[in-house]
Amino acid sequence: MTAARKTEPPEAKVIPIESAPSWHPGARPGVADRLAEAVGGALAGPLGATATKVLGKGWEDRAANGLAFLRRRITGDYEVDEFGFDRELTEEVFLALLRPLAEKYFRIEVRGAENIPAEGGALIVANHSGTIPLDALMTQVAIHDHHPHHRHLRMLAADLVFVLPVAGELARKAGHTLACNEDAQALLERGEVVGVWPEGFKGIGKPFSERYKLQRFGRGGFVASALRAGVPIVPCSIVGAEETYPMIGNARTLARLLGLPYVPLTPTFPWLGPLGAVPLPTKWTIQFGEPIPTDGYPREAADDPMLVFNLADQVRETIQHTLYKLLVQRRSVFF
Repeated sequence: MTAARKTEPPEAKVIPIESAPSWHPGARPGVADRLAEAVGGALAGPLGATATKVLGKGWEDRAANGLAFLRRRITGDYEVDEFGFDRELTEEVFLALLRPLAEKYFRIEVRGAENIPAEGGALIVANHSGTIPLDALMTQVAIHDHHPHHRHLRMLAADLVFVLPVAGELARKAGHTLACNEDAQALLERGEVVGVWPEGFKGIGKPFSERYKLQRFGRGGFVASALRAGVPIVPCSIVGAEETYPMIGNARTLARLLGLPYVPLTPTFPWLGPLGAVPLPTKWTIQFGEPIPTDGYPREAADDPMLVFNLADQVRETIQHTLYKLLVQRRSVFF
């Protein structure tokens, strides 16, 4: 979900998304008001006592916030940026759905979130693994929930994501954009926190026997974007994702027929059917390392291939060294 294809995608322009929502403010306010009043009246009246027993104290405030959110969605009283990012929907729905998975299922321990700048642009570069890119989604939750300023991670996603029905639209609303230099630089220059997983499909689709061994980082385009924007690069090391779907095989013929980079075979999938798609409850650690500054370089340094390669290699080696360190400290895959 957050990586480029095996071959680098061509340079792409920012895909413009209309800033105005599909529902214009003021559209059908009567319907929204009547719906909110009806639900609120039912909860305050005959269902009030039952709601207190079931939902506990403070349910009134939660219900009021929920109704206000519903009203804004119906009337179109919300904003999206030119990339399609819907901040309110991401905070109130997407992150709320992912949070139990991060906190209760994977029990993620987040370290070094303070290394991400409090304001201004920053580029998060992380290892990629796990057959399904849950690591990217969990990193988005980790940054928002553990950073002192609750910053949003704008992830660079593979072009495959945006051709999938439903998934492409949801990715846009969650703040993802096309994995290309122009989109990355535009977001960084706007002061956003941008996430990239340079291993791409080579990382998440590698066999279990190669777990925690970083794949090639491509041509270092992410470094060039950071140099042009003058923002720090923050290495991110993720332990635990490799074991969620141990990939023991690849149905290459089926993958070619479906136009996918791979079709994984794991100890549970497809042998157990839909149950085999449930990830293993591994214990995760996400560590953000010391930022690597780029503001000391001139903007034209981004055109120096040797400098770009050296910085990309420095980031890769930092992540790999941290992975080994975290693995030595880990007591168990599941605890």
